[in-house]
Amino acid sequence: MRAVQCFESVARFNSFSKAAEALNVTQSAVSHQVKLLEEYLGEDLFIRQGRRLSLTVIGERYQEEINSALISISHASQKLREGEDGKVRLAIYSTLAVKWLVPRLDNLRQLHPEIDLTLNMVADEPECSDQVADCFVTAYPPSRNFVSEFLYKEQLYPFCSPKLWYEMQGKPLPEALWEQSLLSVRSIFKDGTEKKDWRLWCELGGFELPDDVKVIHFSHMILAAEAAKYHQGIAFLNDYFMTDQDRQQDLIRIPMHELPTGDSLYFVYKKSRAKQREIKILSQWLKQQCYD
Repeated sequence: MRAVQCFESVARFNSFSKAAEALNVTQSAVSHQVKLLEEYLGEDLFIRQGRRLSLTVIGERYQEEINSALISISHASQKLREGEDGKVRLAIYSTLAVKWLVPRLDNLRQLHPEIDLTLNMVADEPECSDQVADCFVTAYPPSRNFVSEFLYKEQLYPFCSPKLWYEMQGKPLPEALWEQSLLSVRSIFKDGTEKKDWRLWCELGGFELPDDVKVIHFSHMILAAEAAKYHQGIAFLNDYFMTDQDRQQDLIRIPMHELPTGDSLYFVYKKSRAKQREIKILSQWLKQQCYD
């Protein structure tokens, strides 16, 4: 392949020296590679007459036949590095996708109908690989060969349904919370310790979690959000997850302090795709959604 590449460059520039410059190698290295190719093929590919250089008939035919193959290789490499025009695959946590991204996607389609966005929802950390997606939203971006653009620092707040909030009216906080079921999510913190979300939140507020309070455990925040919507208790949710409908009808943010998870979310993509139009548009749009 190296010899074929050298031949193609010499044939295109009609010069060994210009081909060497384009390939960033010495002229003797190019000459050696072309000679190896001629020996392998058993045919002369160039007519050398002093400083004059021209392709033989066989050389012309060979150049025509390999050009399409080299163009195909170039296109395949570019497609792998930059993706297909107009198409982009985004890997994103399932909770974030369902509660935050999907309700906003119509805005992206209206602004950029030319972008064909495919979502790949993941429960755990996505593997940043072309086999998974073209770009990612993750709390743990790779340290090499990727661009990581900050989206937001995660803060959780206690939410409940309007019915439960009505029942708590006139009662002091946080005591009113202990009369309700507390919905705890193990996956909020990596160690999966039971009740860690509620214990840490109480510690930050300067009070203790009662031993006799009822706690219902969930593996995932989206399950706790649905349970809270149906009056089953109080859950820690990301304020970014709340749509206008959630705020108006289904869930109420209890006016108390936040629970920081220590995580920040990033939009991540390969450095080789930094100039891809679809990636740039998606990056700008995601940041806008975070700060609107």
